[in-house]
Formats: sequence, C-alpha cells, structure tokens
Amino acid sequence: MNEISVLPSKMNAPNATGSGRQSRNQPRIAGPPNRAYPWYVRLLFLAQRRKYGQELEPTRLWGRIPRAFVLFTVLYRWLDRKDSPIEPGLRSLVQVRISQINWCDFCVDLNSAVALERHVLHTKLASLASYETSPEFNERERATLAYADAMTDSRKSVDDELFARLRRFYGDDEMVELTALVAFQNLSSKFNSALGVPAKGFCAPPAP
Repeated sequence: MNEISVLPSKMNAPNATGSGRQSRNQPRIAGPPNRAYPWYVRLLFLAQRRKYGQELEPTRLWGRIPRAFVLFTVLYRWLDRKDSPIEPGLRSLVQVRISQINWCDFCVDLNSAVALERHVLHTKLASLASYETSPEFNERERATLAYADAMTDSRKSVDDELFARLRRFYGDDEMVELTALVAFQNLSSKFNSALGVPAKGFCAPPAP
C-alpha cells in the first residue's frame, strides 16, 4: 500500500498524558518462525504480503493463539461486511477514534489508510479529535463517535441522554451492531497497544 500523507493527531485523546510513551520499531513480543503457525495463518500471511507488501505484526501475535484468532477474524469479517447498516467510512472513523484514545499507533495508521480508501476526506480525518465541533461531521457521525468515546474512555459512561441521541439514527439491531464494532475495536487496539505494535507507515505523516 502506498503511503498517504495524513495521520490524525492523537494528542487530543482523552487519556493521553504525553509521558511514558516510547517510539518502537518492534512489538514487545516477537512472532515465532512462520513454520510454527498453522496453515490457515500462513495463508493470511500470504494474502497480507500481496496486499501490504509485508506480514502484519498483529497477525503474527494473534497467530500464537490460532483458534482464538480464527474467531477474532470471523467476528471482524462479519462486522465489516458489505451489507452492514453502518456505512464503511463511518466504521473506519469509529475505529480510528477508538485507536486514538487507546494509543494504538498501528491501528490509527492502518485504519486511517482504510478510511481514505473508503473516500473519507483528509480534512475529516485530521479533525477527528474535534468531531463534536468540527463542521466536517454531521449529527449522525457526531452521535456515533460520541458513543464510541463513551464506551472507550474509562472516565466516561453511556448515559440515557447519549443513548436517546443515537436512537434518532439507529434501530435496535443497528445499536447492537454498533456496540459490537466499538467493543471489537477496543479489544484490537488495546491488544496492539499493550504489546507495542508500531505503525508501519500505511498512512504516513507529511515530511517536515
């Protein structure tokens, strides 16, 4: 994938302290040699090399627990299906926003690149941390991102007012699916952040 010259700022993430963070080139735990993975994980490596030009570190890490990884992958494929009631661009915005809050460099990088492929505007990605006040976002997007924030930031909670705000745009099944997407991305981004998976430059910042 070609590098794209935009990377949303994480400095406005609610739990960002600016301290104790280290720039990493490798995750804290290395993946074993490829021959140690089951055949179906090695097939994913092949697909990733064709698409990205490299194997993705989260796959190498999840591949250490391959049965769980299969379930993890099936869940994501279902949430990201073509007939999802949540449009692709908004799904990507939700995933990037959660990744910003959870300090997942890899997730912000990859999901930002996917968002751009889904025709999300560069300006919208760049102003994601200010979605409540930015004119780039409509009311449905603001409500959806506020829900993702409230589920992700431990200092917040989902109250009745926020839920009623979402009810203007989503039915029962759609609410459950949105909740599942937010929960999934929290799992993914917290996993990658804790294990120190670095960004790979899929959505590189502009050169100084």
